Amino acid sequence: MNEIVVTGANGFVGRALCRLLVQRGYGVTGFVRHASNSVGGVRAWVDSSIDFAGINGTWPLGLKPDCVVHLAARVHMLNDDAADPEAAFHATNVEGALRVAEAAVQRGARRFVFVSSVKAIAEIDAGRALREDDPPLPQDPYGRSKLEAERALVQYGIETGLDVVIVRPPLVYGPEVRANFLRLLDAISKGLPLPLAMASAKRSLVYVDNLADALMHCATDPRAANQCFHVADGGDPSVAELVETLGKHLQKPARLFPVPVSWLRLVGRMTGRSAQIDRLVGSLQVDTNRIRSVLDWQPPNSTDEGLAATARWYRSTH
Repeated sequence: MNEIVVTGANGFVGRALCRLLVQRGYGVTGFVRHASNSVGGVRAWVDSSIDFAGINGTWPLGLKPDCVVHLAARVHMLNDDAADPEAAFHATNVEGALRVAEAAVQRGARRFVFVSSVKAIAEIDAGRALREDDPPLPQDPYGRSKLEAERALVQYGIETGLDVVIVRPPLVYGPEVRANFLRLLDAISKGLPLPLAMASAKRSLVYVDNLADALMHCATDPRAANQCFHVADGGDPSVAELVETLGKHLQKPARLFPVPVSWLRLVGRMTGRSAQIDRLVGSLQVDTNRIRSVLDWQPPNSTDEGLAATARWYRSTH
C-alpha cells in the first residue's frame, strides 16, 4: 500500500495521522478545506463544498489511492445552533461519508477506514467494557449519525467489494486538543477548585498519537479487512485520577474536593446539564482486545506519557 488519502487532514487527529504516514514513507494526500497549515510532505487537496458534494469535481487528476481514511465529520457540539441537528449530522456524517466512499471506489481504492466514535454505541457502559458487537444505543444526533454511517458504509462495501474498516475511539486527547479537555486544562492551570474527588468511575481515553498509529495499521494491515475496532490507551483512569495526573504534569497540583456523585447529578438535572455531568461521573470503558489480538496492536505511548506531552504543549502555549 503506497498512497493514502486522509480527509480532515488538517484536523486534530488528521494532522497526527498525516505526520506518522509521511514518516513511514507513505504517499499522503490530505483532503482539506483550506491549504494553509498542512503537514509537511502531504499533498493538499482543497475542497470547500458542503457535505463533500463537489468531491468528484475536485478529485486530483491521477490520484488512485489504495486507501481512504475518512476523518472529516460534523462533530459533537454541546450548544448546537443548527435548526435541525439530526438532519445536519445525517447530511455530513452519513450522506457525505457515502459520497467519499463512492468517489474512492471509482478511483480504484480497495480500503475505506471510517473513523466513527464510541458514541455510536453508548455514552456509558453497563458495568463492563464495551465490545464492538454490543447492542448500540446512541444517545444524541452525533452518535446516531455515526452509527447510521457505519451501517451504510458496511452495506456499500458488501455491494461493491470495498473493504470497510470501522474504528471507534473514545475521548481523544493530546497536544492541540480543544473543547472540554482544553477547558479542564485551563481549570487545573488556574487552580480552580473542582468537585470531582469522589468521581471514581473509569473512563477510556486515547492519546492522539496512539490513535494515529492504530489508524495507520487499519489502513495498511491486510488483517484489518472488514473489521470494527475499539481503540484506547488502556489503563482507564477515573476523572479524579485524570485531574491529579494532569495537575502533576502541569506543575499545578489539582484542587479536588469531595462532593457525592448523586449531588453532582442533581445539580446537572437542576441546571439542564445532566448530559455533561454524566460524561464526567459515569463509567465509559471500551474493550480493545479485538485490535490487540487481530492486528497485534499495542499503543506506543502510555496514558501517563500522553498526558505529559499534552501538559508540555499546554504550558508552552498558555
